Amino acid sequence: MVDAARVAEVMGGPNTLGGPVHSTQDLSNFVAHGLPKLALKNTVRRVFANPKDADQIMHRIVAPATYKRRRARLKPHESERTERLARVIAAAEFVWNDREKAHRWLVKPHLELQRMAPLDCALTELGARRVEDLLDRIYYGLPV
Repeated sequence: MVDAARVAEVMGGPNTLGGPVHSTQDLSNFVAHGLPKLALKNTVRRVFANPKDADQIMHRIVAPATYKRRRARLKPHESERTERLARVIAAAEFVWNDREKAHRWLVKPHLELQRMAPLDCALTELGARRVEDLLDRIYYGLPV
């Protein structure tokens, strides 16, 4: 539903990633080599303007002490988590076509997700799939 360039834009775009993203393969290469720490910060701040709220989500992806020890790049598994979160944010923004509405939806508990906020649910691979499935149903006007 959402292309790789939109996902990259959520993470900060070419300036943050160090080059353009034209395809899923480009994005995959950046993730495999470790995303810049700034990509994680940009991703969570895309939804949370308050640094304290952003840090809470960020530290669920990378522990605070670990994040501080990282020089410039995240490990591949941390990069995968960052990309997954950015992909869900990009998909929500696409579906709602309004960043503020998308961000409100991402942090509000949803019955279809066992009363979890979509952003919290998206912290795991299976949870992100559930959120993306829900977004697909919303987008295509299917029952939720």
